[in-house]
Amino acid sequence: MPQPDQPCAYPVPDPSTLDEDLQLIFQKCIAKLGMVPNVLATYSIRPQRLRNFMAMYNEIMFSESGLSKLEREMVAVVVSSANRCYYCLVAHGQAVRALSGDPQLGEMLVMNYRVARLDERQRTMLDFAWKLTTTPWEVVEADRQGLHDVGFTAEDVFDLAETVAFYNFSNRIATALDMMPNPEYHGMDRPEPFVPPAQPSR
Repeated sequence: MPQPDQPCAYPVPDPSTLDEDLQLIFQKCIAKLGMVPNVLATYSIRPQRLRNFMAMYNEIMFSESGLSKLEREMVAVVVSSANRCYYCLVAHGQAVRALSGDPQLGEMLVMNYRVARLDERQRTMLDFAWKLTTTPWEVVEADRQGLHDVGFTAEDVFDLAETVAFYNFSNRIATALDMMPNPEYHGMDRPEPFVPPAQPSR
């Protein structure tokens, strides 16, 4: 059964009616991705909020940091798993597949990150992301120290906390507006179906 065929629960503006700067961004998305991510289409309901959202997303996900792009995407998936955010699980699960080259890792993080074979740094990072999402009032100095013990600097902890907070925010917007991931995400960066070798004839 296919998912609903609309970006979100509400009508979104025709891209041709948007300001020129936003039309240009949408055109770049189509050229690079073959689609306009539905999160951007949804945010175009409030054009200035779309600009703000993109600026914050780009700063959190692409600026210089001790967290790699893959690690930041892993955090996005684990936070979204805790919040059961369909849009972000599909979209950022695809990003994890693309960046890691490992479709199984993407699926494990979506379902239960604890089954993944992660190094100590990544395990501690995701444990912190899960705790800050599900029981934030329980975060204490020992949790920050645990991050420092596996190599995170104060700046890295700031970046991690901001990434966790950003995706908690994004999850709630996506869920409140019934945002649907672009169907293209489902099939991207998955291996070709396994075909067993032919058996020699006897």
